[in-house]
Amino acid sequence: MYIELPEKLYYSMGEVTKAFQVNASLVRFWEKEFEVLHPKKNSRGNRIFSKVDIDNLKTIYHLVKEKGFTIDGAREYMKSHKKELNTFEIISKLEYVKAELQKIKAQL
Repeated sequence: MYIELPEKLYYSMGEVTKAFQVNASLVRFWEKEFEVLHPKKNSRGNRIFSKVDIDNLKTIYHLVKEKGFTIDGAREYMKSHKKELNTFEIISKLEYVKAELQKIKAQL
């Protein structure tokens, strides 16, 4: 799964929900269920997500939406299979490179 987000330090809830094509309520639910998600809140109380939060959201999305894990199963998998999650990160980076190459090809 390739998520297209601009290079920034922090992302708003709207940017995150648009990139992942999910509702804000689902992101807030995942925030409560997974200890690894810790978005900061700005002065207005709006959530802002860092790169680490986005990477964790990618992992959660992959496990829950693509692999079909339950919330409890995904939580346990993330705790016990850290090496396999590194493989997922490598695959995500390769998908990014593939998408960029396809953009270049389309421009030619």
